Amino acid sequence: MSSFLQFLFKGISVGSLYALIALGYTMVYGILQFINFAHSDVFMLGAFFSYRLAVKLDWLTPSPIQATALLLMAMAMCAITGFLIERLAYRPLRHAPRLNVLITAIGVSLFIENTGQLIFGKNVIGVRSLPQLPEHVFHIAGIPVRAVEVIAVVTAVALMIGLQALVFGTKIGRGMRAVAIDHNIAGLMGIPVDRIISFTFIIGSALAAAAGLLVALTYGQIKQPADASWVLYGLKAFVAAVIGGIGNLPGAMLGGLLLGLSEQFVAGYLSTTFRDAIAFGLLILILLVRPSGLLGKRVVEKV
Repeated sequence: MSSFLQFLFKGISVGSLYALIALGYTMVYGILQFINFAHSDVFMLGAFFSYRLAVKLDWLTPSPIQATALLLMAMAMCAITGFLIERLAYRPLRHAPRLNVLITAIGVSLFIENTGQLIFGKNVIGVRSLPQLPEHVFHIAGIPVRAVEVIAVVTAVALMIGLQALVFGTKIGRGMRAVAIDHNIAGLMGIPVDRIISFTFIIGSALAAAAGLLVALTYGQIKQPADASWVLYGLKAFVAAVIGGIGNLPGAMLGGLLLGLSEQFVAGYLSTTFRDAIAFGLLILILLVRPSGLLGKRVVEKV
């Protein structure tokens, strides 16, 4: 029973981070109908921006207020990055064929990775160089739980709830939903389509930055910008978005949690060898059984 609870909490911890990254994928797809493959690199930048800020401000063991400020600053920097990506790379291709946009997204991803290597270096940034919250361990139902993991889960859940409130309870959220349905009609109704799309990239990038900082705090080290682990994290988040129903915000959250739980239970009860394989196994299963995802809507095209 203790092992089950341990895997359960760990799965929720990892799954909430997947969900936070997946929200960026699903928001962009819901509005523009294309996959922003540079999103995982924005997530990576969130971790590295946090590292640079912590070193610059000497917040390597930040207080709760400093950690919150660090989170907000990293989110702001990645939000600006997301805005520039949309404005400079994607907006000129708004009416171009989908293949052109896809190739551009891959190019932006490679550009960010290589630029990150020039700025941040090629070595692993170790535990002592990262911002570290005071290490506290307490017990839930007899299971030792690190305080930093609880903080990561609570922060991720709070951000997801905030996004839900923004999209479904504000004027700009109504504009985002209108643009997702039809750009042209939304424009005719007076909705600033370009601003809404830019805002979507800003919010998605800010959430990815938050996930980057939370990953750095949880695992204690971050690897070089071009390391495959960042790409794998991004791919798993994309898988989570597809499992839940890409374009559906609650679906992205559900997909992230299911993926995190599946990974931990498979690794715990079978073998850690299958930890990464389970994500793509679930993707294949979902595409075969329910291509629209668990919470996605089936789209009927008239011929």
